[in-house]
Amino acid sequence: MTNTSPLNFVHKVGKFGDTNKKIQNNILKVSEINGLLIFQILQYKNSSFDVSKIRLDGLSFPSSLKSTSNSNTRILWIGPNNWLVFSSVLDLLEKEKNQFNEADFAITDISHSRTIIELEGNLVNEVLKKGCPLDISSLKDGDCANSVYKGINITIDFISESPKKVRILGLRSYGESLHHSVTDACLEFGYDAI
Repeated sequence: MTNTSPLNFVHKVGKFGDTNKKIQNNILKVSEINGLLIFQILQYKNSSFDVSKIRLDGLSFPSSLKSTSNSNTRILWIGPNNWLVFSSVLDLLEKEKNQFNEADFAITDISHSRTIIELEGNLVNEVLKKGCPLDISSLKDGDCANSVYKGINITIDFISESPKKVRILGLRSYGESLHHSVTDACLEFGYDAI
């Protein structure tokens, strides 16, 4: 079966909005991230298993509203005893699933159910503020949060401060609307879709 990107017919490469006479760092970069293994790990409420004993691709599970990462994998805390794992190691789940007892954990592959839009540039916070009610300025690299963007449920993953880079994750079925909302908010500043 062929994997089709959620934004296959939507995300167009090029420069859009007001990019004339702008400092290069103030022009946003917008890209779609695809081809990742994405799975959700949920520890059951009645489980007493100590998750600090588990390492996925060498990473421990992050605490509330945090993420952990290496060059291949990111783990986001998305709720009590609930994490999202993103990895370019496509067989990571097969390699690591023996650490998870079925009586303690539910693991669900959700690779084909998410749209991931990455924003990079000095004005990323300004774009997020246009549609998200969070106090964006207080969030730094390694933070993550569930929220909404113009009425669409999202997860925001703050990748880095320098350069400022975030990933906005939404359900695949809302991918086109999310992409339109984000790129519309970027037009004022100018953006380069890559």
